[in-house]
Amino acid sequence: MRKLYRKLELIRNPLTSVRKNVNSQSGRVLSDRKWIIPFFASLLVSITLFLSAIFGLFNTPNGGDQLPFDIISFARTEDSSGYFVESDLKKSFNTSGYASMEAPRLAYLISGTKGDSRRMMRTLQAVYHPRNQYVLHLDLEAPPRERLELTNMVKIDPTFREVENVRVMAQSNLVTYKGPTMIACTLQAIAILLKESLDWDWFLNLSASDYPLVTQDDLLHVFSNLSRNLNFIEHTQIAGWKLNSRAKPIIVDPGLYLSKKSDIAWTTQRRSLPTSFKLYTGSAWVALTRTFVEYCIWGWDNLPRTILMYYTNFVSSPEGYFHTVICNTDEFRSTAISHDLHYIAWDTPPKQHPVSLSMKDFDKMVKSNAPFARKFHKNDPVLDKIDKELLGRTGRFAAGAWCIGGSEGGADPCSVRGNDSVFAPGPGAKRLQELLKTLMSEDSRKKQCS
Repeated sequence: MRKLYRKLELIRNPLTSVRKNVNSQSGRVLSDRKWIIPFFASLLVSITLFLSAIFGLFNTPNGGDQLPFDIISFARTEDSSGYFVESDLKKSFNTSGYASMEAPRLAYLISGTKGDSRRMMRTLQAVYHPRNQYVLHLDLEAPPRERLELTNMVKIDPTFREVENVRVMAQSNLVTYKGPTMIACTLQAIAILLKESLDWDWFLNLSASDYPLVTQDDLLHVFSNLSRNLNFIEHTQIAGWKLNSRAKPIIVDPGLYLSKKSDIAWTTQRRSLPTSFKLYTGSAWVALTRTFVEYCIWGWDNLPRTILMYYTNFVSSPEGYFHTVICNTDEFRSTAISHDLHYIAWDTPPKQHPVSLSMKDFDKMVKSNAPFARKFHKNDPVLDKIDKELLGRTGRFAAGAWCIGGSEGGADPCSVRGNDSVFAPGPGAKRLQELLKTLMSEDSRKKQCS
């Protein structure tokens, strides 16, 4: 009877049971929906962070300027070079635009060995100009007394002390003839020049036995009209007998690890020719752009270091390192002018060693139109002739528009400095212009790194 009664009640009130079920289920659902509030809160935070990242990436605080680091720029997706640090290093060293706005500046390395301190000083004074930078290196074979003498001569000069553009390298290195230690010393001098000043355009290396044939006013005046991208480096691809006598032998330079000078050591092993780059050779005397020597120091694509390691065991590496680097680098290959800006008389045969110049060579030197010559004996009379007839040198320095003092009573006109960006070119400038006209000809440019 009770069951029948319940069924009748359900038939009469069918919604009562439904309400009971709904009430019990609604309580369960409400208890399960506690996750909704934290879910929407976290979603709101995520959307906010995402939008902030998007607008912060494409809108800098400077109102739409480029990102400070081009390495991570996404705007140049079509140019893959923008993703690599090497491309930014190249841009940072491309300063030819600003350099062309003012008169050029030169950076010299003048090197010598035992007994060369006074010769180095004479060469320094002959090529001195307040616009330029100078580094002097007296190698380790010279006694400390001579190195101190050179340092004192620089310190007591009033012009050097005032301008502060002449430095004597405190560290003396062993320099072995035909060995890589000369390259190491040259790279160290370049690093010092780069550290001390970036306001120069060309690097030139001279020895104590070199001497100028034009004034610095002549040289700077002519170089003012040149592209700051030109490198003067005599070069030719190694071929013939030089492949067997220089490229294949392996030598060791004791100057790299000994404190006393000795000749290079020859090994019995020989090596094959490199296939990843071509070998070039030429004169060890160069006039290289700051951009190129920075590349040799920094070597952002590692080629300069690779070639430097190769030339560590190479005969006469000073006559091949810079030449091989520049001719195997697309960025600089077209800038190489095959001339060392020197007049050099060679022995015959086999034209392997320069002969010392004297009075009988004076006319040949002048007619060569070269701005420098080598090599000279110490205090050779021809140097006095060059001073008098080519450099107009009556005092410490060669004639220049920056020397505005009087010469009465034997006074030094360069004791009073004028505007060092004003030049007074003479006959030497005309000779040098003739040389450069030949070097810039189409026939000469076709021989670049050929």
